[in-house]
Amino acid sequence: MNEKQSFLKPPEQAGFRDHLETKVAHWIRQWDGHEQLLAGIVGVPLSKPSISISSASTTPAAIRTAFKSFTTYSMEYGVDLQEMAVRDLGDIHMHVTDIAECHRRIEESLNVLYHEQPSLVPIILGGDHSITYPSIQAFSRRYEGKKVGIIHFDAHHDVRNFEDGGVTNGTPFRGILESDLVEGQHIVQIGIRGFMNSKPYHDYVKSKGVHVYSARDVRRMGIDPILDQAIALAGSGTEAIYVSFDVDVIDQAFAPGCPAVGTGGMHPWDALDALHRLGALPQVKGIDFVCIDPSVDVRNVTSRLAVQFMLSFLAGMAIRPA
Repeated sequence: MNEKQSFLKPPEQAGFRDHLETKVAHWIRQWDGHEQLLAGIVGVPLSKPSISISSASTTPAAIRTAFKSFTTYSMEYGVDLQEMAVRDLGDIHMHVTDIAECHRRIEESLNVLYHEQPSLVPIILGGDHSITYPSIQAFSRRYEGKKVGIIHFDAHHDVRNFEDGGVTNGTPFRGILESDLVEGQHIVQIGIRGFMNSKPYHDYVKSKGVHVYSARDVRRMGIDPILDQAIALAGSGTEAIYVSFDVDVIDQAFAPGCPAVGTGGMHPWDALDALHRLGALPQVKGIDFVCIDPSVDVRNVTSRLAVQFMLSFLAGMAIRPA
């Protein structure tokens, strides 16, 4: 007589599972606090400083939810990521009302992380773009006494003045330049779009020596020659490069879940290939993805796109020299 069997399982185990396939959700496990890592996921659920109404604070959770939709194998880049030491380090706990305290916690948490994991490449999931300033504060201290460079993908310069609104998601690069954390000559902005910035802000970044490539430049020149120049400029005389990727650099047709959508943006494939190249570059030691609002997204497509960007970067890391 056959014994009856219960098929009750925990929710995360009850879905379909193919034993010949590894999902990102099963590969990127919670960090145990001891394993030496190649890269680590850090969530920064902050959107209070956003100029526009935004639920970017829910993005880290939305991106993690999308992990279950992707495998670790890329036939296009010829890599399987499942043996890489990449773990989820959790979220940095934000203060309920104090933005300055939130930024202090970001910087302090990353300082501790860099001390505990000296070779780790953080993959920081925002949050709005205001998180990049405290992240760069910690990143610069990590290489104290040496210069660092930034490659910044964005539709906007993000150098708004502090007088009209204080510290916001529109001011991170104003803060970086005004505090001399990174010299303008070592900052490259890619994908800046027309009719989304004012002339005084464009003039400001140019006066600081920042190198700017518009979305039109990318379309006309191609991403590869622009990235060649960006790597040379951000990497010349610097110890490490930080990549800041605002997802609104992508055309709204592909990324509808951004607070600041607009046509004429970059194509996802240009970004995927650029991130793969940057992931393969040993000098790139940190990256953030910011400015997605899951509350206005369509079928989580923009958060899923962010996962593809992250995986392409990791696919590049997989082929770094040992």
